[in-house]
Amino acid sequence: MAKRNNRGNLSLEQAGKKGGKTTAQNHDQEFFEEIGKKGGKTTAKNHNIEFYQDIGQKGGKTTSQKYDQEFYEEIGKKGGKERARQSRNMSRSNSKNNNRNNS
Repeated sequence: MAKRNNRGNLSLEQAGKKGGKTTAQNHDQEFFEEIGKKGGKTTAKNHNIEFYQDIGQKGGKTTSQKYDQEFYEEIGKKGGKERARQSRNMSRSNSKNNNRNNS
């Protein structure tokens, strides 16, 4: 059970956690994807490129302090493999489309 503050009420943090757990139990992934998209669109309307540059730099700095070179090597390899896979799939798709158009 969540702890109560001196007045017997839940703190804001505790109430947020309790509400978050209840929401997670009552909604599926599609719900969270939809509200995420809405939030992203609203954020994009309310902020300019400097905002995104600033939060990107802050996130990058925090990540670089938290992880070592091995982490970056690993995510680089994963990213390279995924990019190669996407490129192969795109080439196959284009090849199929070209064959259909030439028939």
